[in-house]
Amino acid sequence: MNKKQLQVLEWIGKLKTSDKLIIVEGMKDKRALEKFGVDDIITLKKSIHKIVEDVAKEEKECVILTDFDKKGKQLYEKLKEGLCKEGVKVDRYLREWLQKHTKLSHIEGLFTYVSNA
Repeated sequence: MNKKQLQVLEWIGKLKTSDKLIIVEGMKDKRALEKFGVDDIITLKKSIHKIVEDVAKEEKECVILTDFDKKGKQLYEKLKEGLCKEGVKVDRYLREWLQKHTKLSHIEGLFTYVSNA
């Protein structure tokens, strides 16, 4: 295993032990994280307004792992803004680390990335 793979696996470990709700775009993203044993993940099946409302009722902190493409960045900003207004702390570190230290553009590619890095 190379250094990059180990760093990403360490990142996944932080995600697993964070006890924070993880928000991803779709089921492929969710399954990619579940392959590493990450749980407490929700997808964007509902409107952003409804997700913000539901998360604010249950959670104090979350991690938003939408993709790093244009659409994913827009979703991230809308979710972050809505959640912060409702008093939910958004952990930006985990998302920013992944964006800065990998060439991933989609969360669903995480398993393949680690396997082939």
